Amino acid sequence: MDEPISIDEQYPAKYWHLLEDGRIQCDLCPRDCKLRDGQRGSCYVRGRVGNTMVLTTYGRSSGFCVDPIEKKPLNHFYPGSSVLSFGTAGCNLACKFCQNWDISKSRSFDKLADQAGPEAIARTAAGMGCKSVAFTYNDPIIFAEYAMDVADACREHGIKTVAVTSGYMHDQPRRDFYAKMDAANVDLKGFTDEFYVKLCGGHLQPVLDTLKYLKHETKVWFELTTLLIPGHNDSAQEINAMSEWIARELGVDVPLHFSAFHPDYKMTGIPPTPPESLTKARQIAQAAGLRYVYTGNVHDVSGGTTCCPACQHPLIVRDWYEIRQYTLTAQGACPQCGTTVAGHFEQFGKAFGSRRIPVVMKPH
Repeated sequence: MDEPISIDEQYPAKYWHLLEDGRIQCDLCPRDCKLRDGQRGSCYVRGRVGNTMVLTTYGRSSGFCVDPIEKKPLNHFYPGSSVLSFGTAGCNLACKFCQNWDISKSRSFDKLADQAGPEAIARTAAGMGCKSVAFTYNDPIIFAEYAMDVADACREHGIKTVAVTSGYMHDQPRRDFYAKMDAANVDLKGFTDEFYVKLCGGHLQPVLDTLKYLKHETKVWFELTTLLIPGHNDSAQEINAMSEWIARELGVDVPLHFSAFHPDYKMTGIPPTPPESLTKARQIAQAAGLRYVYTGNVHDVSGGTTCCPACQHPLIVRDWYEIRQYTLTAQGACPQCGTTVAGHFEQFGKAFGSRRIPVVMKPH
């Protein structure tokens, strides 16, 4: 039985239409939830009240944190900067391996303790010296109206916005949403439809459509993350097929992060990803032509280092989230051979360890 939707949860939602049988269909994502009065969608945060759809988490957060931008992970979007991270509750996929399941699968809205309007978030980010705001912890697609309003407020304050997402959405909301975003990290969770159906409750093709849209129809900077789960999506054949598709459809400059799985949620019987599996995956992707391939959730300085794609000179040496060496020029090029590195960079001129580079904000 769905929890009743209270008055203070009823923010008008976009992306729905009324069906002939009297139900409302949500048009935000490919789950196409069809609802009668009082019902919530699979994400649990979009529901029907009367003859309209509402978003129940507008202005409500599961918490805020200042993170290194590399933690999103984004290695080519102003490395060394800070990002104000926040999420809400719920998710439109049902991943059995979810690493944030206590938030994404929450049906208890006591998680949503922080009240924050778009302008307050933008001012907080500016006041804390953050270069950007990230919608993360759960998928911002399901709180798209809130995220887009925050993005508008951030833009007024010179703050960038970042979506950490599964990319599982329909075409029109995708266009509206990414028109507001500056960067994204998209989870490419596997490279077979069977994986998405059995372990995520979704399908692969809508994610691929999002990635092709980002590459060919937007200026959004994006990077990819694949959580390698032993025995499920870590075969050399699947990794090679995925890497070749990325190189062919998105280009060799899109950064790819292979991240280590740990037992969680409904997959506690699966062992953690061995570090050597991440190293092997990285080698396969590099052999397929991808220039920027990283490892995550393990201590691997080599796997976290950005090298020049031409001469292999180490340009940004990372030890976990600490930057130990930064030698890119002000133009984002290799100082040895002049090759430009794909991404968005600033000139720092020295290593800065665990410290973040503060942003000097212009007065408004």
